[in-house]
Amino acid sequence: MRIGAILAIAGGFMDTYSYLVRDHVFANAQTGNIILLGINLSEKNFSQAINYLFPILAFILGVAFADLIKFKIGEKNIVNWRQISLLIEALVLFFVAFIPTSLNLLANSLTSFSCAMQVESFRQIHGNSIATTMCIGNLRSATSHICLYFYEEDFSNAKRGFIYYSIILFFILGAIIGKFFIELLGQKSIIVCSIILIIADLIIHINNKSLE
Repeated sequence: MRIGAILAIAGGFMDTYSYLVRDHVFANAQTGNIILLGINLSEKNFSQAINYLFPILAFILGVAFADLIKFKIGEKNIVNWRQISLLIEALVLFFVAFIPTSLNLLANSLTSFSCAMQVESFRQIHGNSIATTMCIGNLRSATSHICLYFYEEDFSNAKRGFIYYSIILFFILGAIIGKFFIELLGQKSIIVCSIILIIADLIIHINNKSLE
């Protein structure tokens, strides 16, 4: 749950950064980018459509790259493949901080790539399928489990609903933290997100060592 909370904060931070600093493009919510891509294509505004197409393609590549790391390293190595995925994500975001605003397309694409690695690497919390970089699925699942609780009177459903709603709240907290640091550090504020991801990586490492 700690890892899920930290990653949700990072997810909210990334989306806030890409939207406020990098030309109002969503790094995480590719549904929004796909809609904006379609709108611009329908208006024959092809130059603007590219701003949404490349983050979508980068997201696809990010998922594929995370899977490649999983297939090559697996679960039984000294370093868990998810740790490597998080470290790469943190390094990519650190690099994004130094990309000038004239290259926002590159910055947004790399941020989407990082987001996709996180989505693919961390998909469950306590056996529940949970996304730490977007909210619509979590919102649906949370409400569904709460309804099941009132219908079946099974407290495990309420507990699951609470987990989903908690992740959403941490995502909102990430957006708030992101806005604060954007006002403070501007373009380089995404470095804070890199630090958050490294903290998550260290916690995973410590937990793995304690199980040995």
